[in-house]
Amino acid sequence: MTHLFNVTDSKKLGATPIILVTAKQLPAWLKTTDSAAKQWLEVNQFKAKPGSFCLLPGKDGKLAKVICGVDEALNLWSIAHLPAALPVQHYMLEGKFSTQDATQLALGWVLAMYQFTRYKKSKKQFATLVAPKGCDVAYVQAMAGSIHWARDLINTPANDMNPQTLAEEAVSFAQKHKAKVNVISGEALLKQNYPMIYAVGKAAAIPPHLVDITFARKGAPKITLVGKGVCFDSGGLDLKNTAGMKLMKKDMGGAANVLALARVIIETKLPVQLRVLLPIVENAVAGNAMRPLDIVSTRKGITVEIGNTDAEGRLILCDALYEADEEKPDLLIDCATLTGAARVALGTEIPAFFTSDDALAHELYKCAKTENDPLWRLPLWKNYRFQLETPNAYLSNDPDSSYGGAITAALYLQEFVSKTASWLHIDMMAWNLKSQPGRPQGGEAMAIRALYTLIKERYDH
Repeated sequence: MTHLFNVTDSKKLGATPIILVTAKQLPAWLKTTDSAAKQWLEVNQFKAKPGSFCLLPGKDGKLAKVICGVDEALNLWSIAHLPAALPVQHYMLEGKFSTQDATQLALGWVLAMYQFTRYKKSKKQFATLVAPKGCDVAYVQAMAGSIHWARDLINTPANDMNPQTLAEEAVSFAQKHKAKVNVISGEALLKQNYPMIYAVGKAAAIPPHLVDITFARKGAPKITLVGKGVCFDSGGLDLKNTAGMKLMKKDMGGAANVLALARVIIETKLPVQLRVLLPIVENAVAGNAMRPLDIVSTRKGITVEIGNTDAEGRLILCDALYEADEEKPDLLIDCATLTGAARVALGTEIPAFFTSDDALAHELYKCAKTENDPLWRLPLWKNYRFQLETPNAYLSNDPDSSYGGAITAALYLQEFVSKTASWLHIDMMAWNLKSQPGRPQGGEAMAIRALYTLIKERYDH
């Protein structure tokens, strides 16, 4: 990952100034500049429209300044188009910024420098930035590095990102940061009472795994993160069609996001005791695959009827959530690419979240707005609970209704969380369907900036 340069390096690097101007500010700014620059901007019809920029030449014909149009309120993506658009050299932001704005602008710049080059090398180069004064450089480096990692994990196809390799990525991360890590694989999942994780993953050539990572910190608040790690989802015997299966390498996006969030928490040394649980499987088709209307027990001890083998994410999550809930953490968060229904409701750019803790929901909304990391709350509507009922088992994983699918999935998961007061379930896309400044098409980290800020504001005192 490309690092920000220290603010003291601006003169040494010969950094070119970038001036941020709104449409309202432009007339006043023009009064402060020379006639040649005014004429140049007029010729180029520069109106300071957000996202526009103009290169200003000096008397020697070389690039002297860049003027960039922005909105009244600066945000993460205000200048994220510049690293790829400007001539490749060093730049600095001219003017004074709040710590929040300086940090957000720098983070957006570094996020825009991401490329996935594992299989196809790129000659593309980016302009680099001197960190604005007041920028929290340590946070930017930790968050950008974590998001780049999550994007890499999701973008890697299932032939190289299978249950074994994803587990190895998690273990390597844990060992690097001197955490306690335990991995349970294959039939050992049955022996240690994780029957649902085993049932979903047993048909794949590479066995299912549960990765359990603990970052101990005595006396600190307990935060537990659970991430859905389905490395590829064929749908099982209820096979997806071609279009539905095409992007299913991203079905481990919940696990990737949880790992990225854990990494930035650890690298910025938030004072919390962190646990990460990753149920990791491939939902494959074979002679021993789970079948529709099979009945399988759970770690909780209740039975579930498999109404649809393609509703597998909630099955692996329920065992991990029950394990997490037994510890009664101060905050329990699960992230999952769980339902198409959430995407129908909110589109692909806004993750849905569920919680019965109204104060927690309010805090998360504030953090999402501050970080420009959108989420939207959907209800845990109890009147839909009857859809999970089946005459032959305690629960069904697939209600016989085409309505409210994101809600019934969340209600299913809630059955396995009873001791933890503050629980968040996040249903996300983890993928950009199109490229935008700072957000290239492909795997994406969603909600982790908002979640990080939530955890920091709650527990970093």
